[in-house]
Amino acid sequence: MILMIVLRLMSERPESPTSDHCSFTYLDHHGAYMRRMAFAFLALAAAAAASAQQEPAPLHVGGGATTLSDVSNLPVARIGNDDLIGVTVYDAPELTRTVRVSSVGVISLPMVKQPLHAAGLYPADLEKIVAAALTDDHVLVDPVVTVSIVEYRSHPITVVGAVKMPVTFQATGNVTLLDALSRAQGLTDNAGSEILVSRQAPDADGKPSMLVQRIPVRGLLDGSNLSLNLSLQGGEVIRVPEAGRIFVVGDVKKSGAFYITDGSESSVMKALALSEGLDSFSSHSAYIYRTDDDGEGRKEIPIELKKIMDRKSPDVALMAGDILYVPSATGAKASLKALETSLGIGTALGAAFIYYGAR
Repeated sequence: MILMIVLRLMSERPESPTSDHCSFTYLDHHGAYMRRMAFAFLALAAAAAASAQQEPAPLHVGGGATTLSDVSNLPVARIGNDDLIGVTVYDAPELTRTVRVSSVGVISLPMVKQPLHAAGLYPADLEKIVAAALTDDHVLVDPVVTVSIVEYRSHPITVVGAVKMPVTFQATGNVTLLDALSRAQGLTDNAGSEILVSRQAPDADGKPSMLVQRIPVRGLLDGSNLSLNLSLQGGEVIRVPEAGRIFVVGDVKKSGAFYITDGSESSVMKALALSEGLDSFSSHSAYIYRTDDDGEGRKEIPIELKKIMDRKSPDVALMAGDILYVPSATGAKASLKALETSLGIGTALGAAFIYYGAR
């Protein structure tokens, strides 16, 4: 509209005078013409500024939208319970909407009589089902339907245990075990030698059962066996147990708890090396306190420490949670309760036994 006014003003230019008598009249008309031109250019500038300040209307996603193609850019995977999907029906904004899959795997659409099964299908398969339902219920003739994934909630992967940041995330696209550990920001220093990956799988009768795979940390991280880097589909729980601990207390240079992170079997000689050796007045005998099979108490296992150190007797293996006590040759023997109190391990060892006893 403004452009048409400007063009009309420009076309109304005064004619040149034909005599001196008309020169003054020409000047008056010429001045008015120039004022009109100035007004026209100001109007154009104002219109341009107003146009630059206008923003495009945002895309409305919901019952009245005509397309959901810009909403989702997620990788295509099977639809699952609680996923949010976008259904676009061409030239039918009243049917275009986002809808969440129910806990039993179905979706409901307006003007469609029966719920539609969606769980386990790919978006392309659900497109055909929705189009057929709209046709069968006489809602549309030959509808064009597009289904996209707006949000995944049916493919969770959980990483817990000895990781720096336990996390649960959705498996979208190709996800491997190393990817999942990276999401958890890697392993902690006290991580054990194995990673436990639990997932549901059908048993011999076709019923779902829990399958647990043990993945050695060293083989996974050094890449010596690529099959250890499992492909994850969603629904997996990745547990990284802490390394087993042994406790050394008594007449040693450095008492405390020591993690066995390399997966190898510990022993009395290894424990003494970790505790930086014996003090000057240590006894020739030592004691191992090991949790009973029922987890209710501990049994005392005496060992000939001097013979082991002189290589006159074989080294004795230690299990996760064992207490190696080296008494002083000149003092009284401490009670088990006093040892556990000094190390602060009563409750912790009970939890450790539950895990390692189950192995």
